[in-house]
Amino acid sequence: MSSDGSYYVGSTQKEPDQRTWEHNERVVEGYTSTRTPVTLVHTEYYERLIDAFAREQQVKKWSRRKKEALIRGDYEGLPDLASRPKRK
Repeated sequence: MSSDGSYYVGSTQKEPDQRTWEHNERVVEGYTSTRTPVTLVHTEYYERLIDAFAREQQVKKWSRRKKEALIRGDYEGLPDLASRPKRK
């Protein structure tokens, strides 16, 4: 979680604690560089980088409520938080 309360979603080949340190030290310019300190609130591990990147892209599209359910480990509640088509 970023200092402004937003959730940053990313993938890395580094250890999560190392990547969090890099964000907080502003090693790379980007979204988190103006929102430090950041706190790691959820991790998932994938064997293949392409799978991690696909998951990153999926979660980035989720609502805040759905991301919070994931962080809590409320996997059963995730489908109920899926986007529904807007009624005309």
